[in-house]
Amino acid sequence: MKILVVGAGGVGSAVAAIANERQFFESMALVDIDETRAAKSIDGLDTKRFKSGKADASSKEDVVLNACDPRFNPPIFDACFEAKVTYIDMAMHLSKAHESDPYNKVGVMLGDEQFAVAEDWEDAGCLAVVGMGIEPGLSDIFAKYGADTYFNEVDEIGVRDGANLAIEGYDFAPTFSIWTTIEECLNPPLVWEKDRGYFTTKPFSEPETFFFPEGIGNVECVNVEHEEVVLIPKYVDCNRVTFKYGLGDEFIAVLQALHLTGLDSVEPVSVKGQMVAPRDVVAATLPNPAELGHLMTGKTCAGTWIKGTGKDGEPLEKYLYHVIDNETSMNRWGHQAVVSQTAINPVIAMELLSQGTWSGTGVHGPEFFISKPFLDLLENYECPWGVMDVERED
Repeated sequence: MKILVVGAGGVGSAVAAIANERQFFESMALVDIDETRAAKSIDGLDTKRFKSGKADASSKEDVVLNACDPRFNPPIFDACFEAKVTYIDMAMHLSKAHESDPYNKVGVMLGDEQFAVAEDWEDAGCLAVVGMGIEPGLSDIFAKYGADTYFNEVDEIGVRDGANLAIEGYDFAPTFSIWTTIEECLNPPLVWEKDRGYFTTKPFSEPETFFFPEGIGNVECVNVEHEEVVLIPKYVDCNRVTFKYGLGDEFIAVLQALHLTGLDSVEPVSVKGQMVAPRDVVAATLPNPAELGHLMTGKTCAGTWIKGTGKDGEPLEKYLYHVIDNETSMNRWGHQAVVSQTAINPVIAMELLSQGTWSGTGVHGPEFFISKPFLDLLENYECPWGVMDVERED
């Protein structure tokens, strides 16, 4: 397998570091608009297998991993179809809010434009794996595996994300791309119910306290727009799907302030004769999340909560999760926990594709594929995952 990774930022660089431990591929090329950053992303790696530079239209990769911000998805996705190569992304095509009633009705949903051409990909014998990071990605695999393994009937599936990460010296410093964080947190959150279909709510709605394992503890989580709400109902029989993120009051307040002042806008405005998007200014003023690992402490947890009826006919709630400690991530790969936790999963997916364990044509989320081999390989990568019972107080 020959792999092209488009985008050598935090996640793309972590993909290379993680893949360097594996032998399933022949070569991996990392390309970026910034050639210096691309070259830096493979420092210290096996020079016989890794290279960097600009994208070469004549290259003959088998798989293209899109590690760019999702706003750049469409041309990469379309180019892979034209070249007839396997496409993988970690975040799907962006949504567009309903013009007149954004907090009740859906407009264009995440990934709609990708699934609209699924038949074309299938007819061409090509495969696109969409949403194959940590969330979406491993969270979707947890949904499929958990529903099949532990439940006779599933009432609700909710992805829940929480952390106790701290960054020394910063009162406010996101651990992931602020551009993407603003997009998913300030867009109308998506909810799916079998009897109602898709609908939206206001940002940060339906707060709940969720207990996260391995010392993280109770974290308040709120509704956020995310791909799992699109993907899970396509493949898993259930009655309701949500995504909730543990943002914290301070983080929410900053995001709300950005929205109130218009600094979340992607529409360029004139600043002393220069056209600048306010959101790009915000991103430029904040530290690069990929470069904060040495200042970070704590753990981050991604997982999927499932509620329904167990195999014994009794009510059951399970939380399938993956926790990564920042110190462990930095020591092993040289990258901070949030980007490493995202990067592990497309590498595993590519290894399964190289083995033929995963295969298919069309446009598919992670739930389309058999889940157990993925989780087995996650263990083989020495990245353990867990399952816990969720107990509710009366």
